[in-house]
Amino acid sequence: MPYPSSHLHPEPFTAAHPDWAEWDRAWTRHIAKLTGRTDLTVIVAPGAGGGAPACFYPATGRVEVDAIHIGAPDATNPRRAAHKKLVPTAYGLLVHEAAHATHSRWSTPPGTPAVVVAVADLLEESRAEGRQRARRRGDRRWLRHTVQTLITPEDAPVDDAWHAAQLAGLLLARADARILTGKDVKAVRAAAAGVLGRKLLTQLRDIWRQAHTVDDTDAQTMMDLAWRWCRLLSIDPTRQPDTPTADEGAFAGALADAIGDFLAIAAGLTPAAYAAHRIAEQHGAPASWTLRDPTDAEQHAARRLAARLRQARTSSLEPATRPSAIPPGRLRARAAITADAQRTAGQIPSAQPWQQRATLPPHKPALRLAVLVDVSGSMTAFAEPMSSAAWILANAARRTDATVATIAFGETVTLLVPPHHKPAQVQQMQVHDSYERFTDAVKLADHLLQSRHRGHVRMLAVVSDGCFGEHIEPAQRLITTLTRSGCAVLWAYPGNDPFCHTYEHTTTVAVTNPVEAIDIIANAAVTALTQA
Repeated sequence: MPYPSSHLHPEPFTAAHPDWAEWDRAWTRHIAKLTGRTDLTVIVAPGAGGGAPACFYPATGRVEVDAIHIGAPDATNPRRAAHKKLVPTAYGLLVHEAAHATHSRWSTPPGTPAVVVAVADLLEESRAEGRQRARRRGDRRWLRHTVQTLITPEDAPVDDAWHAAQLAGLLLARADARILTGKDVKAVRAAAAGVLGRKLLTQLRDIWRQAHTVDDTDAQTMMDLAWRWCRLLSIDPTRQPDTPTADEGAFAGALADAIGDFLAIAAGLTPAAYAAHRIAEQHGAPASWTLRDPTDAEQHAARRLAARLRQARTSSLEPATRPSAIPPGRLRARAAITADAQRTAGQIPSAQPWQQRATLPPHKPALRLAVLVDVSGSMTAFAEPMSSAAWILANAARRTDATVATIAFGETVTLLVPPHHKPAQVQQMQVHDSYERFTDAVKLADHLLQSRHRGHVRMLAVVSDGCFGEHIEPAQRLITTLTRSGCAVLWAYPGNDPFCHTYEHTTTVAVTNPVEAIDIIANAAVTALTQA
């Protein structure tokens, strides 16, 4: 959820920051207009919000907003009415917390299971915002902007009933509360119905629409509705008190795609353009590298690999036919008549009346290759050769029909070489991370190259020791899903490391000399095309 319900937020507070004192004073005065209350205090500071973008502490009447959504204290003058247009997300957060301060006047009974609390808070989000909009119609603009800004596809990482219901309660309920529009949530509604079924989605909608009518102080009805929500999703809070978690070893599906469509519409972009923007924004620079010019040997290797890829696609010739403007061949009457008519009209004939025999290369699907490079400290020996390999593969791919993406994974996931990109310089990777986000790297590769799409020749090439700790089982599930869809998985690991972990459903190669990894990946790519 973009900003979890915080009307029951626990202490401690975030300390006020002297650089943001003017914002504290200005927004403390302003929140009285938003709420009609004069006992509220607003704190704006870096990291404020208790782990959320913003929060409300009802016991002390304190509202916190994380200053990251403003930028710098001098971004605008908070005393001027027009300042909200320059910081719409932060101002929307202030309005959202004002809605809680005014309308979230109930408290969760002690001992309530966490999953029930989570559902009640979810229902409260749209209920409180709907009440705020009804009281101050102009506030809808800022609430709508904030939810369109802070939601991400990670809010529905997998297609299961819990996350589909959460997404429905997050966005579809806001449409019924008249914060969002039906057009805003069209894709989300279809995706949620696809996962839940229309009957169950209608039953959940009945719950949140009833919540919208609940009195501001009626805790018991909110709890009853939350328990009912859990029962519809086959959750027994007495046996499963905590909220369900997403399977790290599962790929995102229709729900995440629907959020992407929702955000694209909000940004005025096509879904493809928004996805490209988001990937560049999230994965653009966490890993570190230095740049250098490619060597003559690397340029020669790129040309040689491109030639091998082309040959793999054209080495098998098959009988075929092709049209021709001149004989020999079989005359095609309709094309001949068209050519005569074109000449009579004084045009240069474009019709080709003869059909000749020919030997043409068979159509083959294009290769889509994702190269995933481990940049944790244990892979130091592979850093230099794989930096070189990434450049060679990307440049060779641009000369052929292949599509290659290179991704580094360590403490963060970094898109080193995007698809269809031909880097001018070699990115010399720095290898020093302490752990590996392999599953996130695989999911990014799948998003970029459609690794589960059966219409392509697909291969995932991983260079890593495979030691991912508690993430080994999720990693194996992702690999199994890929291979069952027809995506080949090649795994090159340091042959001199006795602690490497190997995975099922992979072609595993022990590499003693790191330079070998380049040839192994190239040979596997050519083999994949040859056998397509």
